[in-house]
Amino acid sequence: MQYRRIRDLREDMDLTQTDVAKILFISQRTYSYYESGGHDIPTEVLVRLADFFGVSVDYLLNRTDKKEVNK
Repeated sequence: MQYRRIRDLREDMDLTQTDVAKILFISQRTYSYYESGGHDIPTEVLVRLADFFGVSVDYLLNRTDKKEVNK
């Protein structure tokens, strides 16, 4: 699975892969694998990404087009 929305959100914020990798405390290479679908993203990383970008995990996984987080 390719995580295009994660890349799009990152680019919308003018961040590099290295910027986001530092926020997640992972290497840029690992983050690159996540974006390209080379590795599945662990649940805790998905949650951190969703929180950082202010969207739902379902949005990141293309399960919905609504960015809003359910509260």
